[in-house]
Amino acid sequence: MQSGEIRVLVVDDDRTIRRYLRAALASAGYQSMEVASGQEALQAARSYRPQLIILDLMLPDTDGIEITRKLRGWTEVPIIILSSNQDESDKINALDAGADDYLTKPFGVGELLARIRLAMRHAVRTGGQPVYRFGRLTIDPNRRAVILDGCELALSRPEYEILQRLAEHPNQAVSNEQLQEILGTSKGEGSARMVTAIINLLRQKIEPDPQQPAFLLSEPDGGYRLVISS
Repeated sequence: MQSGEIRVLVVDDDRTIRRYLRAALASAGYQSMEVASGQEALQAARSYRPQLIILDLMLPDTDGIEITRKLRGWTEVPIIILSSNQDESDKINALDAGADDYLTKPFGVGELLARIRLAMRHAVRTGGQPVYRFGRLTIDPNRRAVILDGCELALSRPEYEILQRLAEHPNQAVSNEQLQEILGTSKGEGSARMVTAIINLLRQKIEPDPQQPAFLLSEPDGGYRLVISS
């Protein structure tokens, strides 16, 4: 899909930010529509049918996390959260609610467009890939589905991408740096913490006892390993 065919919904109550995003998107050939509230965002998501949503965390009528949860009830469109808040708990909550990425203000046009390209690549579903089975856990890349004990789990896209990367290398250590690349973030302490946070979220969802993990093991050098269990 060419950028000119991609519709982007921008949700931000700051007119200056909307103008900035409009210009940035237009420079890369994206189509865009702008709204200023959460209620307008939900309506526009159904009528405009965007391929990607850029969503501010703080809106006048609600917050971006709640809007993300509502959107995830019926659509898998990629969502990039914008926020001036660097609190790690907000990032974790946004990702756990179903957001694909979290971009802290201020940010440059280059970084924004790179995050958009990454989100769109992750949104493409391809068929014919091998299904990974690890005892009670099944990972199906063709449906982007993770099944535990016969029940499909609700994972955010970053959670799924990291779990699939680990599944591609069962019983092998995958470095923190390699997992950071999946998130499209620059290497550093903040990105490493983000990987750790996502691993912890995954453990809450797939481990019988998240405090004593049996699937997702930590490596001494900071990497992680997905263990085959039968």
